[in-house]
Amino acid sequence: MITVEGKAKINLTLDVLGKRPDGYHEVAMVMQSVALHDTIGMEKTEDAIQLSISVPWLRADEGNLAWRAADLMRRTYQLDGGVRMHLTKRIPVAAGLAGGSADAAAVLRGMNELYGLGLPCRTLCDLGASLGSDIPFCLMEGTMLATGRGEILKRLEDMPLTWLVLVKPRLSVSTAWAYQNYDAQGAAVHPDNQRICEEIARGDRKAIAGLLCNVLESVTIKKYEVISRYKAMMLEQGAMASMMSGSGPTVFGLTESRERAERIAGVLRQNTDADIFVTHTTGKLTND
Repeated sequence: MITVEGKAKINLTLDVLGKRPDGYHEVAMVMQSVALHDTIGMEKTEDAIQLSISVPWLRADEGNLAWRAADLMRRTYQLDGGVRMHLTKRIPVAAGLAGGSADAAAVLRGMNELYGLGLPCRTLCDLGASLGSDIPFCLMEGTMLATGRGEILKRLEDMPLTWLVLVKPRLSVSTAWAYQNYDAQGAAVHPDNQRICEEIARGDRKAIAGLLCNVLESVTIKKYEVISRYKAMMLEQGAMASMMSGSGPTVFGLTESRERAERIAGVLRQNTDADIFVTHTTGKLTND
């Protein structure tokens, strides 16, 4: 029996460069892992894949990325056994935090360990990319520039440890819907990825905070004004910066200290019905 973790991610930037012939969008974004994580207990079985989840309404079959990741490893390496898994969810679902991708990445690592395959992280990334664009990042963690459809990764210096508040409104946003509406709308402002990468290398938290930019934010806010309201509340309470992560709807606020993050979270808990988390950035998991 082993236990593996899958960490959530936020986007420090997200730019959409256009639609690709394969139907995906070409993106350029800086992604950052955070300490908020799901855990998966895994043990070998003689056959079949069994998955149970702490959230009973989530699918626990081939519709779940964690199940599909285990199945992919079984088929690719012709494993003669199965796996029993229990997933404890902490990362909100359909929140722009890559919770499903984090779970799939954790299962790929876990199957590699359980069956003694000795596969390098890059091999797992190639496998993971066939299931979802965020999975390679979730395998490597830390701070990375992602291009292509999100699977081409360039390692950056780890962002200096920064505390943050995550605010998940009581709603879900479809990634496909956000990108479709972006195609129709576009964005007036695009992120300066080169400059934010430079500031990350310098370790300047305030400069990084000043360069946050997500072109999908205006798309999602247009339909869900509550996102804008939560951003404003965090800034009023002293966050260095606040932005929506991914296609939303989760909003995060970067802070100068854990104390400030806890104070902001307390105000939001008193004045909203959102799910609130205090967490911090984390560094790379592997040098591969």
